[in-house]
Amino acid sequence: MVAVRTTDLAPTAAVKFFGAGTAACVADLVTFPLDTAKVRLQIQGESKVEGQKLKYKGVFGTIKTMVKTEGPRSLYNGLVAGLQRQMSFASVRIGLYDSMKQLYTRESENAGIGSRLMAGCTTGAMAVAFAQPTDVVKVRFQAQVRNPEVGSAQRYSSTIDAYRTIARDEGIKGLWKGCLPNITRNSIVNCSELVTYDVIKELILKYNLMTDNMPCHFTAAFAAGFCTTIVASPVDVVKTRFMNSVPGQYSSGCNCAFTMLMKEGPTAFYKGFIPSYLRLGSWNIVMFVSYEQIKRGLMRMQQSWESPF
Repeated sequence: MVAVRTTDLAPTAAVKFFGAGTAACVADLVTFPLDTAKVRLQIQGESKVEGQKLKYKGVFGTIKTMVKTEGPRSLYNGLVAGLQRQMSFASVRIGLYDSMKQLYTRESENAGIGSRLMAGCTTGAMAVAFAQPTDVVKVRFQAQVRNPEVGSAQRYSSTIDAYRTIARDEGIKGLWKGCLPNITRNSIVNCSELVTYDVIKELILKYNLMTDNMPCHFTAAFAAGFCTTIVASPVDVVKTRFMNSVPGQYSSGCNCAFTMLMKEGPTAFYKGFIPSYLRLGSWNIVMFVSYEQIKRGLMRMQQSWESPF
């Protein structure tokens, strides 16, 4: 029997689905403090009083302030919800991307930019509709200030308590708060991230600049993170503000964006840009490199089960 090389095997949808969720969890574990710092910087200014000094300055200043005033654990506020989000969210938006390309083109290897963008928008929207409650809880935990000296001033005591409290106080629709701006944001993110990674990796391999290995994955992921941050930051800020808001603060995502523009100016839409870039860039690198390796490992396991001799 002729041995089949791992690189000749096409990964199944299940391999991609599980591999994407696992890789995204690894990336979240590594980059979560940067994401928490980004959220704190994005919501800073909502209740700004004239002459009030800003609490957070820059990504590393924010991390330092949080560690000093709330303890190191505060950097991982909402981690449980974050991992729940990635297992459901990334599995759909990344794991089903190639399947969607096939749906739109019948041949994913020769998909054009239009088909790739459509696939990215579709899986991004599907993922948000499915995993929105985990995102709402994650953002609220990250925005919640820990005060070891006060103790009981926290908004939610646990992840389960957050789901229960939001559903009780705001209704089931509260768990899907900000769904529309989040669908917009993640459709943009998914297109920027996956299509950029897909196209750059394809070009690198086409012109034999690198082999299909870690340096190639690193380069494509780095570029994908940079492009995504530039395109998605404004929608990301609006999404964070809206999901973290108390009932009645904003009537819609558009109202949130308009309020920000009127009160804080256009630069408010790029609040937390540096931590967003640091986070998205590093997240993309860890996620895509992990995803490619996990996918190959699962394919080897699949090959060994199908061809034991």
